[in-house]
Amino acid sequence: MRLIQLVTTFICLVAFVCDAKQIAIVIDDIGNHQRDLEFLNLPGELTYALLPHTPFSQHFAYQAALKNKELILHIPMQSLDNKTLGPGGLTLDMQKWQLQKTLGHALSSLPHVKGVNNHMGSALTQHDEPMKWTMEILKKRSLYFLDSRTTPYSQAQTVANIYGVNNIARHVFLDNELESKQLELQLNQLKTIATQQGYAIGIAHPYPKTQRFLRDALRDLQDQGFELVPLSTLVENKYIRLAALQNTPALSP
Repeated sequence: MRLIQLVTTFICLVAFVCDAKQIAIVIDDIGNHQRDLEFLNLPGELTYALLPHTPFSQHFAYQAALKNKELILHIPMQSLDNKTLGPGGLTLDMQKWQLQKTLGHALSSLPHVKGVNNHMGSALTQHDEPMKWTMEILKKRSLYFLDSRTTPYSQAQTVANIYGVNNIARHVFLDNELESKQLELQLNQLKTIATQQGYAIGIAHPYPKTQRFLRDALRDLQDQGFELVPLSTLVENKYIRLAALQNTPALSP
């Protein structure tokens, strides 16, 4: 009887995940411009990734809290082409105490965030040590990590798993190109992934063209059978699925 109940629960969970078609969209690079506030008027449960110590990050966080929107810290990390990071950046030449102090200061400036993702980071995320130091801080603060996947060689999720930090990865960048056809193409790719595996994560940026595109596109998602959810919902669902898989006994042949 117990085996039947467990198998039934697992089947129901799998069916739910497959039918859910949940999408999380993260708006990166928030905080440098007052116009970023306009993204709070977009429909649906978007997640906003705030750059630390920027002119409008704290005001944005305050306004987002009034609307009950989910926030994460968009922490700058060293890239392979050594682009300018801005305030709060984490670099490969930092010692452990420097990196953790910098990250901790950024998190303290935005205390309502639920998680962290990397701004750039194609260099830093490839290295175990800075990722270990990062995950130590996130574990202490019970924050999740979204790997923006700016490099296929990222070690972030591997290290996060070792440290017991809940984590998940981006599937699609929606607006690397801002032509309407390209925006539509990338959103369709996101919807295809959500249809195939039950969920998908897209990252966009606070460009005026992106804002205009999403204003209409997000309204259509629900009519098309997709559910727009905060990123934390997909993180939680990931670990519910993993727990169900671990707790379901193998069936005898």
